[in-house]
Amino acid sequence: MTIPLRQQARVGSYILRQKLAGREKYPLVLMLEPLFRCNLACAGCGKIDYPKPILDQRLSLEDSLGAVDECGAPVVSIAGGEPLLHKEMPEIVRGIIARKKYVYLCTNALLLDKRMDDYEPSHFFTWSVHLDGDRQEHDKSVCQQGVYDRATEAIRRAKEKGFRVNINCTLFNTAEPERTARFFDDVMDMGVDGITVSPGYAYERAPDQEHFLNRTRTKTLFRDIFKLGRERGSKWDFAQSSLFLDFLAGNQTYHCTPWGNPTRNVFGWQRPCYLLGEGYAKSFKELMEETDWDAYGVGNYEKCADCMVHSGFEASAVKDAVQNPMKAWAVSRRGPKLDGDFAEDIPLDKARPAEYVFSRHVDDKLEELGQSGAKDRTAAE
Repeated sequence: MTIPLRQQARVGSYILRQKLAGREKYPLVLMLEPLFRCNLACAGCGKIDYPKPILDQRLSLEDSLGAVDECGAPVVSIAGGEPLLHKEMPEIVRGIIARKKYVYLCTNALLLDKRMDDYEPSHFFTWSVHLDGDRQEHDKSVCQQGVYDRATEAIRRAKEKGFRVNINCTLFNTAEPERTARFFDDVMDMGVDGITVSPGYAYERAPDQEHFLNRTRTKTLFRDIFKLGRERGSKWDFAQSSLFLDFLAGNQTYHCTPWGNPTRNVFGWQRPCYLLGEGYAKSFKELMEETDWDAYGVGNYEKCADCMVHSGFEASAVKDAVQNPMKAWAVSRRGPKLDGDFAEDIPLDKARPAEYVFSRHVDDKLEELGQSGAKDRTAAE
């Protein structure tokens, strides 16, 4: 695990305060989506598949920092869309850092070289560059040639300027263990500070619905990748907890913790999580207190059946580590178990059927925009 010690200490003290206050549900990472618009059209992403009036919306500087204050999580992951399209992004980042929150700014890096000088290196700030594999795999994933080369060049320049840089890698059912292992070796050779890896989630708005992993395939894939790394003596620094990596390898049984990574975007506070837009709350308090959390998650809801994504299960792993520190320490020392049976999984037979309601929320937002007019657009390009 490559999370800096000072960040681990700050997050640990935050968790301890929640425990002492008797809170069972609390956020760890705010997923802030100030816009959906992007300069790529990836087949596995449904974020840009909205009507133009919604794609034209932005969370303002005031709204973004208000969400940070309202939520109180010690870490903020700024996603999208492409956040570097937002003209107020430098001010948003500076405002979050001024609050001593850790910021991960997710980007496809096409604008990184151009916008890099608008930001300053800080131990509170990390570029999280999206790379889904080697040159061929990544360019295929983002449906555009040349993106991998531009991204890796931007990574090198950012490291030269003293920035912390992680890569954010999403794997689909086309991933090959040998190829992925070589890719992890390559990015570590670039000098990145850490790797965040996750199986892809089947966004219902994504154009490509054929290449998402099921749970068994996910576990097998990660065991095969980790085994190759161990055999070669590769040193891969993951910006994730050891128990989450052990979970990906099929050795832990976790229910997701959707409130651990709450999402604020142009619709509001997204229910129940970053991956599913089944409703929106007007405030963080409303999200936490009025969401029927038991209606979602693996075994509870059909849409969640194959999900093993870090935004749902990293917080579960962290909670387990706090409750069982010796188990977490042991896994951290030896790495994930790579053979034998998988841990017993959660039964799916009682999960409620999927509901497809996202179109209703889109229609409601379009009606709202039609009533309120163009003056509601904030921080436009």
